[in-house]
Amino acid sequence: MHALPFLLALLVAAALAPALLRTLQQGGHTRPNYRGRPLPFPLGVLIGAAALLALVPLTLIARLAPADVFHPEIVPIALYALGVLALGLIDDAFGGDGARRGWRGHGAAVTRGEFSTGALKAAGSLGLALLAMDQLELSDGRWLLAAGVLVLATNLFNLLDLRPGRSSKAFVLLGAALTIGAGVRPLWALGLLVAPALVAGAYDLRERAMLGDTGSNLLGALAGLWLVLTLSGTGQLIALGVLAAITLYGELRSISALIERTPGLRELDSWGRPS
Repeated sequence: MHALPFLLALLVAAALAPALLRTLQQGGHTRPNYRGRPLPFPLGVLIGAAALLALVPLTLIARLAPADVFHPEIVPIALYALGVLALGLIDDAFGGDGARRGWRGHGAAVTRGEFSTGALKAAGSLGLALLAMDQLELSDGRWLLAAGVLVLATNLFNLLDLRPGRSSKAFVLLGAALTIGAGVRPLWALGLLVAPALVAGAYDLRERAMLGDTGSNLLGALAGLWLVLTLSGTGQLIALGVLAAITLYGELRSISALIERTPGLRELDSWGRPS
């Protein structure tokens, strides 16, 4: 039964996606992608919508069957992931032209007395991470470590989302590696949100829509949660260092330029994207 949230959310997302795309398009909710093509935006709302709709039958089954449908971590998972989705949607709606200025740019905007949706995301994600990880009854050190992993992963996948499908591919590769190493339990725990994320990622890869910060930040939140639910304290410490190093590089240099000049990464990055 633990796979049921994944399977049901996958079906709901697949059924809901065409109608959502039409609604975004007809409502003028589009944004030009890196080629300058206007695409429905932000498709990241599909992930939250499908998960919330799937919760109705799943909760009824869990309550009335009764059946062991949800993992114990579902509350902190939903708290952090849906909270990050909301912060990303605020950024997509009120963040101007969507230019990514990085933490330094957002920090400078705050010091000038300006309202920065990016700074709101950073602070809000930290608050959500601290609250969500507090539900897991960790020691103080592990609690702060897990929160750090969540925040850095959330931001990193936003930095990656500069080409169609890039953040989704990174998420799939990370998830596959963690599942091979630790089994499917974390996947099923996250399945309610992972399944619609895969559907949204497929549309993003084929350049039929754009995830927006709503979707890319949520992918990062799920990646961080997957790391926390899978890795030991030592593993999380290593993950924190890797995430921090990549984030620092992305703040100072161009991740896209690095991918373009690296054989293997360049081919993987372009795989599945329309020519």
